[in-house]
Amino acid sequence: MQATPLYCAECARRDTAERLAARFALPLVKQRPDSGYWLELGPERLELVTTGKHGAVYAEFVEGAAKHRREQGGGRGQPVAKAVGLKGAKDLPRIVDATAGLGGDSFVLATLGCQVTLLERSPVAAALLFDALERASVHPDTQDIVARMTLIHTNAITWLAEQAELPWSQRPDVVFVDPMFPDTDKKSAAAKKGMQAFQHVIGDDMDSAALLEAAIAAATGRVVVKRPQRGVLIEGVKPSVVLDGKSTRFDLYVIKALRPQDFVGRE
Repeated sequence: MQATPLYCAECARRDTAERLAARFALPLVKQRPDSGYWLELGPERLELVTTGKHGAVYAEFVEGAAKHRREQGGGRGQPVAKAVGLKGAKDLPRIVDATAGLGGDSFVLATLGCQVTLLERSPVAAALLFDALERASVHPDTQDIVARMTLIHTNAITWLAEQAELPWSQRPDVVFVDPMFPDTDKKSAAAKKGMQAFQHVIGDDMDSAALLEAAIAAATGRVVVKRPQRGVLIEGVKPSVVLDGKSTRFDLYVIKALRPQDFVGRE
């Protein structure tokens, strides 16, 4: 897939654009493209934009839904908190979000006190996350939260394989996976045109089975896979527990509970 260009629409932020381009290997262009998708750095934030009907896509931890979550609260009773095993205030799990995307679930978990490592292989998604984390790090309402979030631009399968070689005490307690599959629900897709643009640029996670295998090898506690309620299971291993919600479910792979027969297709 051709690299997504980066255009700087704010002269005063040229240095920032150059740093983003270098860090995430993005081609920096001098003129706004007249077709396709591109990243645009404006006075306020970095956005993924297009000439089509899709709205701009960006990561956000200060305003919008993130602000609503902070102001309305939301504790360990949230589905994602239950899924990763949050209970008391002590012994918070070390979490790796292997498919960070725009960072929404990672931000929720960091808000609840967890240390979260965000892995993202897409340079576009990683750049959007980096920009959002930078903005949130200087805002008084979010700086403490994002201090618990560490972004790594890498291939999660390779990174997790390296973690699996570390001593048990140095490995993540929980690996969280939210793979991006083709959206076959036309009504749902029509309602999320902006995310359609994001998915078009990021691409589908066609290696999710290998990612799940790497996650299980690296985690010491559990692997949590977030899926649409009617989404297919990832091939390879049967979940230990399934937590159902209204529109989303969580497939849990509890490391201590996994047995050899759970590993479908293995000797």
